[in-house]
Amino acid sequence: MQPVSNNTIRVKHINVELVKNTLKSKEYATKSSIASITGLSVATCGNILNELLQTGEVLEMELEESNGGRPARRYKYNADYSYIICLTVKTEGGVDSLTYAVANMLGDIIAENTSVVPHIDYEVIDHQIEELINNYENVKAIGIGIPGVVHQGVIDVCDLDLLIGVPVGPRLQDKYGVEVTIENDMHLTVYGFYNMQNYDEDKTFAIVTFPKDNFPGAGFIVDGHLLKGNTKFAGEVSFLPFGITREEQLKQLNSTQEFVFLAIKTITSIIAIIDPVSIALTGELSKPALLDDIYNGCLKDVPKEHMPEIFIKNDTHDEYMYGLISVTLESLTYNLQLVEKRK
Repeated sequence: MQPVSNNTIRVKHINVELVKNTLKSKEYATKSSIASITGLSVATCGNILNELLQTGEVLEMELEESNGGRPARRYKYNADYSYIICLTVKTEGGVDSLTYAVANMLGDIIAENTSVVPHIDYEVIDHQIEELINNYENVKAIGIGIPGVVHQGVIDVCDLDLLIGVPVGPRLQDKYGVEVTIENDMHLTVYGFYNMQNYDEDKTFAIVTFPKDNFPGAGFIVDGHLLKGNTKFAGEVSFLPFGITREEQLKQLNSTQEFVFLAIKTITSIIAIIDPVSIALTGELSKPALLDDIYNGCLKDVPKEHMPEIFIKNDTHDEYMYGLISVTLESLTYNLQLVEKRK
């Protein structure tokens, strides 16, 4: 009997998600219009709407205009029913900074701020989250973007030394009792960048960052899906076999001539492996004046017909935050829906 019970619960979760997603996509809807869009019965939609009305996640609106019959009640998703907190931590050129955004359940940012801090460790992150949770009621999820590798909420390779080896995710989840998502900054940036383009069909796209005084990183979308790899190590391009130590690599990155050489090797490798339609270069070392040299350098090994568009996008804040908000909101949806969307 247990499998049947579990299956019933899963179906209920999926149906609730269908109703909520339909309401989120429209200004308002009736039971019959929701049923038509979702394929669910009017009775099922009515039961789900009644439950969501009780929690406050859905609001009743005025009756729709009558066309001769009995006017139907309209319903609206309550975007401010709850909130998510998103944090990004960054270090570049010796400056550590922390940016937070509070967003509603439709992803609209209602508060945002960036502050420069002396250092970033678990306590700095925790203090910022605690302050925001005290200021905003009904926070449902926390999302954090970091310049490094995260595995099961524990930070591994990272530009911020004080976070390496720290189980940030589990500690925050235990303390605040909400869903916590921690993700690599480049994965989030490429995810946000790609989805903001609204491509008509699935594409393969890459973004590579060359920050000052830190190792480069990359994010990949392959055929419309975010590529993270087995241990979320995908994109750590500073580990490519350049034939030099990592210490020497970091030194060469800050020399213009040697930077171009390393950038060409990195981008050529990406082209050969995933064949993207475009590659965006970001980070303080990615200067427009160097773009031609990088492009022409790649042409020495890559046939022109396989060369992607390469362009500079120095400010990727909006794309980064869009990706983080999207992933954090997805963490609240039922897991079968999440697998289908992000695979």
